[in-house]
This record gives sequence, structure tokens and C-alpha cells, in this order.
Amino acid sequence: MHLDALTHRFRPDAGARGGWDVSGTPIDTWLAAHGAPPLAERVPVLAFGSNRCPSKITWLRHELGLRGPVVALRAEVSGVAAVWAAGWRARDGARPATLAVVPAAAETHHVWLATAEQVGVLDRCEGRGQRYALAWIRAARIADERGARLDPVLAYWPADPVRAPLLVDGAPVRCRDVAQDDARALDGVPGEIEPAAATVVEDGVPDPRGWPARVFVYGTLAPGASAWWRLAPAARTSWPAVTAGQVYDTGRGYPALVRDGDALARGHVVELADPVSALPALDAYEGPDYRRERVAVYRDANAAERAEAASSTAGSGASAELCWAWVWDGPAGDWPVVSGSWRD
Repeated sequence: MHLDALTHRFRPDAGARGGWDVSGTPIDTWLAAHGAPPLAERVPVLAFGSNRCPSKITWLRHELGLRGPVVALRAEVSGVAAVWAAGWRARDGARPATLAVVPAAAETHHVWLATAEQVGVLDRCEGRGQRYALAWIRAARIADERGARLDPVLAYWPADPVRAPLLVDGAPVRCRDVAQDDARALDGVPGEIEPAAATVVEDGVPDPRGWPARVFVYGTLAPGASAWWRLAPAARTSWPAVTAGQVYDTGRGYPALVRDGDALARGHVVELADPVSALPALDAYEGPDYRRERVAVYRDANAAERAEAASSTAGSGASAELCWAWVWDGPAGDWPVVSGSWRD
């Protein structure tokens, strides 16, 4: 988290609003206290070069008017790599970083969870529509500290030969292997910009509701439950899963999921054909007592054990996926715990 030239470390916390903790404060609470949008109103942008550097973020604030907290998740990235570009940067003659498909690559970068306004600043900085395109990266596997997969994420993908990968002896040169000062003198040719590896966003900023295209349901919206008919027309596939939390019986004919890092909630993941179109009606159905958040869910045979480990240990290696879930926006009170799956 970067704000006012200071960097604040945050950590995974399955029991915190937003799923992360900043110095003992849930991340969404921390953001609200600073007048900033919650995580649910942000989109993921891969920072593979200088945009992950605190001093560059400060430069963006001073020179391009970047405002508000910058939320940057440390992420493990495979399938694509940061490599040196074929051309030079006009401002200082340095060779900038770009992205290339490198199937065997495994690197650590950051993913900004950026507001629409912050994406606008990055667009101007990166030369969107000229040097780079803003695109969904399809060729990468990207996971955060919880082991939750974030891909696909947005990134600034080369759109002009000057930002194509530089090929030396037929191969791109990874930034991790050659320092930037030495990269100025590299002699090579521009490589191919692989169109199948990314889907370009033609205009504007993608709607945050479109990422991810999955929901975790545990009550009346679950397959076979009383309100499944509301969700079924938008559904592609579904499967059983668990997430960190506790499900309570509200006594009103529907349950409530409360974030809890010491418990597991069972439900189903439903993949949506068009989440941007489907979610508004589902938000209205859930009502003001719930807030839609992104949660990490686990669906393999050892889901419970892996989720329990991931809820308490950062970097546990657990395999998880990111989903939307409607979380109860308040305390559970004296409600009874729902054991097993909800049946209405």
C-alpha cells in the first residue's frame, strides 16, 4: 500500500473486510478511512517494470496527478516475463521493460488493484494506444500470497514495434538477467507481438464487476435452492467449494456468510457468462445487509485442509481461485451456525 510517499505492508487475513489486513485494520476499512474505493471497485493491472517501484509511484503523483492509495499485491507470475524492449524511451534514452511469452519463466511482480482514475494515469504514462495497449493477459498464471489465482489480469502489452521484445540471438532478454544500463547497448531485432496471448481493451477501463467471472454461493442462490432460478440463466458451470468463513442461520429463511479465518464455509462456485450484466440484479436480491467481496475459494479433494492452511499462512502454496461472494455486512449476533450445506 503506497500513500503520501510511504509504503504500508499488508498481509492476508481471511477474517478481515476485503481479505487483507493493514497494520491491524481490515484493508477496506483502511481504504474507507482515506476516502478511497474498496477492493471491489478496483481492477487488476500487472506491474512488471518501474510501476512496482515506490519512487516511480511518487513520480506519478507529482508529474501525472496520481491520487489515492495504491494497492499492490505481490504476485508469482509464470508463462510471461519482463523483457527488454526493442526501442528506447524518448525521455531518457533508457530501454524500457515490456512483456513477452516465455513459457518456462517464473517471476515475482506486483498486481495493482487500481481505481479507474489510477488506470487513466497509467494510460498516459505508458502511452496507451501508441506504445502499449491495455490488455487482458491470457498466457500467464498469476497467484497472490494466499495462492489464489488472479489471472487473467490487465497489463500494458506491446502495441508498437518499439515496445516489442528485443530478440538477441533469437530469444528475448529477460530484465532479471541484464541490468538496464547494460541493456542500452544490446544489439538485436524486434520480436513478434503474439496476438493470441492477450485480449486488447479497446476503450476505457473494464468494469470491476467483470473480474472475476465467478461467484461463490452458499444459500438460497446455490444450485437446487429456492432462488437458484435467479442465477441459473447466467450460469455456465458450477462445482462444490469452500472458503474461509462461517455460515449462520439468520432465522429469516436465508443464511449469512461472516468472514472468519478459523472456520470454513461450504458452498458452490458458479461461473458466469456475463458477470457485468448478471451481478446488478443479484446485488439487488441480496440487499443492503450484504456486501459483495472477492474471496479465495478452494475446490480440490483436499480443499478443507488447504484452505485452513492458507487462511493462517501467507505463501502456503494452496491452490485457490478468486470469486465474488455476498458477505454479511455486520455481526452474526446469537444466530446458530449452519452445519454442512444450507438447505432452505
